[in-house]
Amino acid sequence: MTKLYGALEGGGTKFVCAVGSSPEHILEEVRFPTTTPAETISRAVAFFQKFKLTAIGLAPFGPVDLDPASLAYGSITGTPKPGWSNTAILGEFRKVLDIPAVFDTDVNASAFGEWYWVPTNKALESLVYFTIGTGIGSGNIVNGQLIHGLTHPEAGHMRLPHDHKKDPFPGICPFHGDCFEGMASGPALARHWRMPAELLPDDHPAWDLEATYIATALANTIYMLSPQRIVLGGGVMQRLLLLPLIRRKVREILNDYIQSPVFSGTLEEYIVTPALGKRSGILGAMALAKNIKNSS
Repeated sequence: MTKLYGALEGGGTKFVCAVGSSPEHILEEVRFPTTTPAETISRAVAFFQKFKLTAIGLAPFGPVDLDPASLAYGSITGTPKPGWSNTAILGEFRKVLDIPAVFDTDVNASAFGEWYWVPTNKALESLVYFTIGTGIGSGNIVNGQLIHGLTHPEAGHMRLPHDHKKDPFPGICPFHGDCFEGMASGPALARHWRMPAELLPDDHPAWDLEATYIATALANTIYMLSPQRIVLGGGVMQRLLLLPLIRRKVREILNDYIQSPVFSGTLEEYIVTPALGKRSGILGAMALAKNIKNSS
């Protein structure tokens, strides 16, 4: 009998829950709004209780505590999402479901999903996944393993060069103002240009500036981690003109410093959009569940 795995991708606006064993075998999937922690988590738990699961992968928005030795392990920590700080997601699931569970960030799950399920990515030793949407974050895989560290990488808050004469916008990050997320997330675009990003026309100067910020962050990532592929997901990346702009600007910023055959071409196979589309996160959470020791 096929083993079933639970997967949860918890975002700031909606939660996605799925049960299955692979991208081709999803038994059931539900989506519902992110409301209060009690309501949202109880709704997710009730969904999974209907199934006999081998293991479950939980991948909520962050910041989260990923240190198994910490008393707060498995919790969302200090988030600007009202009411969600110090929410013990893993603990709430363990009260009800007596099965192996793995806990990670939503963007780490997306990175793992793109690496695990996509053959051309799994052949690589390193991959970085950026989500650029309501927030900005990255999942980083090195030697087939997700990087955690003290907590988990927060690439969305890296500092970027900010020419205040060219762009006087102060940014929207409540912690850092003009960090990457504060300047280039979807809400930052909306605040900066006083309209939702999806309403900005293709010839608006916002997009060249957006591509510059993203390309600068990618160049910093390339210098630091030297990944073999970069995947760009999230709602902002739905704007089709961005990807070729970003590739061109990354080449300009690197200025032939990185000597690799990869950078001799157009970067079309190096900086890519998700092969799994909008399902990277939920399928990544399922892959994390399958990879719990003795669960697959």
